[in-house]
Amino acid sequence: MDASGSTTCDPAAGCPGVGGEGAPGDGLEHLPEALRAKVRDHPCYSERAHHHFARLHVAVAPGCNLSCNYCNRKYDCANESRPGVVSEVLTPEEAVAKTLAVAHEIPQLSVVGIAGPGDALANPRRTFETFERIREVAPQLRLCLSTNGLALPDYVDDLVALEVEHVTVTVNAIDPEIGARIHPSILFEHRRRRGLEAARILVQRQLAGIEALAARGVLVKVNSVAIPGINHQHLPVVSRAVRQRGAFLHNVMPLISDPSHGTYFGEIGQRGPSDAELLGLRAACASDIAVMSHCQQCRADAAGLIGEDRGAEFSRARVAGRSLDPEAVRRRQQATWQELEEQLREEEGTP
Repeated sequence: MDASGSTTCDPAAGCPGVGGEGAPGDGLEHLPEALRAKVRDHPCYSERAHHHFARLHVAVAPGCNLSCNYCNRKYDCANESRPGVVSEVLTPEEAVAKTLAVAHEIPQLSVVGIAGPGDALANPRRTFETFERIREVAPQLRLCLSTNGLALPDYVDDLVALEVEHVTVTVNAIDPEIGARIHPSILFEHRRRRGLEAARILVQRQLAGIEALAARGVLVKVNSVAIPGINHQHLPVVSRAVRQRGAFLHNVMPLISDPSHGTYFGEIGQRGPSDAELLGLRAACASDIAVMSHCQQCRADAAGLIGEDRGAEFSRARVAGRSLDPEAVRRRQQATWQELEEQLREEEGTP
C-alpha cells in the first residue's frame, strides 16, 4: 500500500500473481489439472481460452432483486459495453433460436450464459426454461450463470440438475457496513429491506450459496467491483472469504462511473480505480486466490470472442425465421473445437 492506504502497482512493471497481457500461461497454472480442464475452453475463465473460444449471453432476465449504486440497466444502448446493458430482452424461445444462430455462425462458441440484464435468479422461470431448452437442442454447449447471489441458496439443486458447470457470483463486500454503501436495498421474501439489514442478508446468502455450489462440484468465480474509498482495501478480505468457501477464481473489475450512464455513483462523482490501483489490488488479492485480468465487463447480450462483440449481428429480427439443424450445428462445432484444442495443446507444449 502507498501512504494514502491504497494498494498500488506500477503498470509498466507488472504485478506478481496476476494474469493478463504478457503474463505466462493462462493465469491458472497453480490449479489442479482436473480443474483447469473444466475451464480450458471457457473464455470467461481462462486467459488463454478467450483468444480461441467464444461466449454468448442471452438476455432473458429483466428483473432484479438488488439495488446497486453502480448499476443502471438500460435498453437499446448499442454503443455501450458494460454489464446490465442490452438492446432487447428475449423470451426463452427466442434465446434458443439465437443460440443456434450464433453457434452456426461462430462455431467457436463453447459457453452460453445468462447474465441479466437484471439478475438471472430473480427471474427463475425464464432462466431455467431457457437452460432446459438449450440443453435439449445444443447439449454440447456449457451453461453458466451470473448472479448477485441473493437468491442463490434457493436454486443450487436446480443448477446442479441442469448441469450448470460455472456460476459467477458478484460479491463486493463481506462487511455489511461497507456493503450498505454499495447496495442500498434488496427485495427479499416479498419485502424491501434497506441499509445494514439488507447488507447482512445479502452477505449471508452470497457466502452460503458459494459454499453450497462448491460442495456440489460447481465451479464458482467471484466478481467484485473495485470502488476507491469504499471497498478497495476490503477486497483482499473478500478474496480470502470466498476462497475459504470454495470459489476458485476472483475477477476484480474497475468501477465504471461515467456520469452519462445515470448511476448514483456516476452522479455523485465517485471515481473508479487508476490502473496502478487496480493492478496493485489484484496482486494483493492473488495471495489468496487466482485472480483474472482479461475480463472486458461484457454486455448482458454479448456474443463472440471477448473483445470482439458481435451481438448486433444476432438481433431478434435477424434471427427470426431461420431454420437450422441442431445436429448439423453440433457436428460443425465439434470439428472446430477439435482444431482449437489442438492449437491450445501446441501452445501449452502438451501432447
